[in-house]
Amino acid sequence: MRKMSIAFLALVVLVCSSPTMPIAAQSDAMPKDGELAFPSEYKSFPVFLSGVQKPDAVRDLYVNPIGAKNQPGQAFANGSILVMAIYNAKKNAEGVFEKGADGNLVKDDLAKIFVMQKGAGWGKGAPENLKNGDWIYSAFKANGERLNVDYTTCRGCHLPLGASKDFVHRYDEYFEKRMQGAH
Repeated sequence: MRKMSIAFLALVVLVCSSPTMPIAAQSDAMPKDGELAFPSEYKSFPVFLSGVQKPDAVRDLYVNPIGAKNQPGQAFANGSILVMAIYNAKKNAEGVFEKGADGNLVKDDLAKIFVMQKGAGWGKGAPENLKNGDWIYSAFKANGERLNVDYTTCRGCHLPLGASKDFVHRYDEYFEKRMQGAH
């Protein structure tokens, strides 16, 4: 009985001392789109790209340390997390978008956060015509609550990039800037 108690205690210590990862990455179950955990620490991740301009928004993109180890021409490793923080573009009193000295839109409040995470075999459950490798997608409000979106839109947008870019937007731009030492 004592040996069993010691073995159980050792198992508990081992499990509790393992590094933390988003819930989806800890489980053997394959998550589906919309089931990823909110990566609350995403702003501490390395910057993938920042200040990406859209007609009415500014996007900052982050990659977790696992994904940041990726090299050009390689698929991202399982466990990679990419985060896109979407900020509304700031408007002046007349409702016109403000631009900074660089001519780019100025960020205002955080609107929403989109996450894609990769895990071994995770893409198997995706619709056949929308498979993006093993990436799974989730969306969140600025406060971290789940956002109800149609994930076929995410998949459809990433699909044309193909496996050579690992279905990741701005793949080449990221590596070019990383080689230059700037994001």
